[in-house]
Amino acid sequence: MPKGIRPTQDKVRKAIFDILGDISGLTFLELFSGSGAVGLEALSRGVSELFMVESNRESILTIKRNIELLKATNCNLYHLEAEKGVKLLFLDKKYFDIIFIDPPYLKDMAKKILQTLEGYDIVAPHGLIVIQHSKAELLPKESLKFDLIKEARYGDTRLSIFRKKE
Repeated sequence: MPKGIRPTQDKVRKAIFDILGDISGLTFLELFSGSGAVGLEALSRGVSELFMVESNRESILTIKRNIELLKATNCNLYHLEAEKGVKLLFLDKKYFDIIFIDPPYLKDMAKKILQTLEGYDIVAPHGLIVIQHSKAELLPKESLKFDLIKEARYGDTRLSIFRKKE
C-alpha cells in the first residue's frame, strides 16, 4: 500500500461490488487508482478489460507490483492525472461500462471529474459511474448526460452512482 493514500475500506468495496452485481465481460476504468485494489478486484470478478489511471509515482509502482503478484492480464495502467487520462482515453475512442472514481476527499475533485466526463464521452451506453467521496461533498442529482440513481453512506464515505442517459 503506498503511503499517503486513503484505501477504500473493505465494507465500502464490498458494497460497491454488491451494488454492481455481475460485472463479468464488462469494461472497467478506475480513476485515482491508489493501490489499484478496486480495479484488481473488478478484474478478479471477470471484467474483460481493466484500465487504471493514477498520477502518484509511488502508487504506480505499487500497482505494477500488485499486477505482477496477481499475474493479472488485460490491465492497462496510465501514469497521468485523472483529467488527462479521460482525455487520452477519449482520443483513443475507449468506452467503459463502469467507471470508478475515488478522488482525494474535500477537494471538489469528484464534481470536477464528473464534469470532465460530460465533456469527454467515454461512458458506454447505459454505463455507470461510481464515485466514492466524502459525505460532506454533495454532487448534483443529474446533469446533461448522467442521472444519479443511487446514493449510500458508510461512515464518512458516500457512494454516488450515476447512469448515462439514453
